[in-house]
Amino acid sequence: MSVLARYDVELKGIGFDTMLESYVLNSVASRHNMDDLALKYLGLSTIHFEDIAGKGKKQVTFDKIDLDIAGEYAAEDADITLRLHQVLWPKLEAEPSLKKVFEEIELPVLSILSKIERTGVLLNQTLLRDQSKTLGIRLKELEQEAYEHAGEEFNLGSPKQLQRIFFEKLELPIIKKTPKGQPSTAEPVLQELALDYPLPKVILEHRSLSKLKSTYTDQLPEQVHDSTGRVHTSYHQAVAATGRLSSQSPNLQNIPIRTIEGRRVRKAFIAPKNYKLVAADYSQIELRIMAHLSQDSGLLRAFNAGEDIHKATASEVFGVSLDEVRDDQRRSAKAINFGLIYGMSAFGLSRQLNISRGDAQEYIDLYFERYPGVKKYMDKTRTLAAEQGYVETLFGRRLYLPDINASNFQRRQGAERTAINAPMQGSAADIIKQAMIKVDAWLTESQIDARVIMQVHDELVVEAAEDVVDVVIDGLKRLMSAAADLSIPLLVECGVGDNWEEAH
Repeated sequence: MSVLARYDVELKGIGFDTMLESYVLNSVASRHNMDDLALKYLGLSTIHFEDIAGKGKKQVTFDKIDLDIAGEYAAEDADITLRLHQVLWPKLEAEPSLKKVFEEIELPVLSILSKIERTGVLLNQTLLRDQSKTLGIRLKELEQEAYEHAGEEFNLGSPKQLQRIFFEKLELPIIKKTPKGQPSTAEPVLQELALDYPLPKVILEHRSLSKLKSTYTDQLPEQVHDSTGRVHTSYHQAVAATGRLSSQSPNLQNIPIRTIEGRRVRKAFIAPKNYKLVAADYSQIELRIMAHLSQDSGLLRAFNAGEDIHKATASEVFGVSLDEVRDDQRRSAKAINFGLIYGMSAFGLSRQLNISRGDAQEYIDLYFERYPGVKKYMDKTRTLAAEQGYVETLFGRRLYLPDINASNFQRRQGAERTAINAPMQGSAADIIKQAMIKVDAWLTESQIDARVIMQVHDELVVEAAEDVVDVVIDGLKRLMSAAADLSIPLLVECGVGDNWEEAH
């Protein structure tokens, strides 16, 4: 739900407090808008905004609606919002941990997000437009490369044409089929085919650059506000089941960071004259939460000693000293570390590392042998989730799992993977929100010439006057590392630059 559109949203239907009450009670039970909640909790069908304002391009703003119609709509909204609160609040009060999440995390963050949205971030529009031209040229080149590999011209965005060329003309192996029984051309399939064949690799690059161009380099300059000269994203506080924030117009969460072109987009997010951008990012926060939750002695020792956790894992799994760990062994250990907290199977690991399933299973077995606390935690979490139907974060946020006892194996297995990962991802979301509350209070009270302008995943981006950058960095590290009391330290890494890419 966009905080920037607060007034529009309140007119369209629901007070933010009531929306957040529903979200904290059960993030997956329903959508958290007034129409759905009124039907779920009150059994009432309400007047929809589209009923009085129209849809799509023909939709009018609220001030253009006849006063009698607008008055009835607004009065119903006020009435339903109060009645929903009267139903939801007692449920929240009955669960002290959830009430605490609502009052001490979600409500304070609401006003902070409003400030962040209204502040916005400055963009280098010229850089983006130049990048769009460059991407357009590269996309044309990729099209020609694809035509040469295929021996004919075709629509690169058409799954049917790709199926014909891949599997009929070029006779590439069929990796997976769609629910309708057709050979799949989805991204995971293309990634696997790209290891051995040139055309899928070209298609993947074309898809990636095309999405980057249409979503960011073309759109961002159009999203700059006329009066502020900045782009103002809309944060959604009650969408992701785990408590993570999402954003829209633009979506800041999905700007690629591992590709050159994605990093060029980040360069377009700039600091004003006489200011710098400071990016403060939690290092390996979910792995640190896993170490805390599992209380595995090996993980706790490695983190408390300040070791490179992937190198330490490689040392344990491959049976070599830290000094003898090779780069490829560290990469494999990194895939294991992150893969296991997302519930990755031996099959998934084998595909990621391009090794046999047997070797992948051996790596996993060795990992659990060296870190038995992790295996014990995972087994205990699956059992607990099946018994109570939910898991919890460190701060008491509940993450319900409707399919945890499903008779369908795939659905149940998916819920088990979520049960393992959700406490880590949800706790990370709670921690960054706690950090936002602490940082905002400090900046407000100290009146330092600095402000938070973005929150992306585990990162806060601050716009700070050049003469207070060092003070801001010290404050960010101190406050963010104190956002949760874990068995191991929370490590915060800060960067500074004239743009987001330099600061990251």
